[in-house]
Amino acid sequence: MRTKTTAKPMLRTRMLPAVAGVSALLVLTGCGAADMTKQASPFAGVQGAKTVTLSVQSWVGAQANVAVAQYLLERELGYRVDTVQVDEVPAWDALSQGRIDAILEDWGHPDEEQRYVKDKKTIAPGGDLGVTGHIGWFVPTYFAKQHPDVTNWKNLNKYADQLRTAESGSKGQLLDGSPSYVTNDKALVANLDLDYQVVFAGSEAAQITQIRQFAKEKKPFLTYWYTPQWLFEKVPMTEVKLPAYKEGCDADPKKVACAYPHTPLQKYLNADFARGGGEAAAFLKNFKWTTEDQNEVSLMIADQKLTPEEAAKKWVAGHESTWRAWLPK
Repeated sequence: MRTKTTAKPMLRTRMLPAVAGVSALLVLTGCGAADMTKQASPFAGVQGAKTVTLSVQSWVGAQANVAVAQYLLERELGYRVDTVQVDEVPAWDALSQGRIDAILEDWGHPDEEQRYVKDKKTIAPGGDLGVTGHIGWFVPTYFAKQHPDVTNWKNLNKYADQLRTAESGSKGQLLDGSPSYVTNDKALVANLDLDYQVVFAGSEAAQITQIRQFAKEKKPFLTYWYTPQWLFEKVPMTEVKLPAYKEGCDADPKKVACAYPHTPLQKYLNADFARGGGEAAAFLKNFKWTTEDQNEVSLMIADQKLTPEEAAKKWVAGHESTWRAWLPK
């Protein structure tokens, strides 16, 4: 809920859970191997077909974007929409090659942007999603109220003993999601001289399960997490202030000693699709909603257990004034 090389974050590159209700889902595994992009959607590039192929990332906020876009493209504009689930960096390769048409939530990949948007010009900016993303370290609000100074990184070592787990051994635990996420956490722990061990839950879903279990038992925990994310509605969390982010402070992944940035999330389209994709391309460029909108759909999918299609249908029914503005004139 996706890492810029900085971050989401920087990049959020997450492990890929199955996404119920998303048609023709193709899960691609691996860490950026170029040949992953050869496993394209069976509908991509079909001559004369009115189809759109969207990349759907594994975190639920990104799934919410795609669910609503797919629902409206199919029911309002008459397109067949296919989705492909692929890690963040390989998705840029696939987008450049035309194997997917659009990425609806990117958290910042400056190297790929330079290569494909500025140099090769095979990918075109699709505009702001309307949502600002931020990664950080969080503790449960119930623990922060008991120990207000824990919200300053300088005091974290004071609480390492209370935050130990069987997985972290003699150190405090910093809970991360999937090892495939691109994060700065290991470097931050080392460079800030913190007595903590980064422990990977394995996926966003597994991390959520662990956080909810800690909260149920009112146990303290320290976790990598991000906004927007529906889980804050169920488990209130308070951010730990890391050294202030300054432009370029995360340029060298091994030397990072600063907070993650706040990142206006972006859309990207295949350049040929951006020019010749007709109503679908125009619609996706216009697609822009709020953090509250995304969280509303995410909560329906992840917590209320609606399928993405059901969640999209429900959101669309209640927000016609928002989505009507996305339709091509």
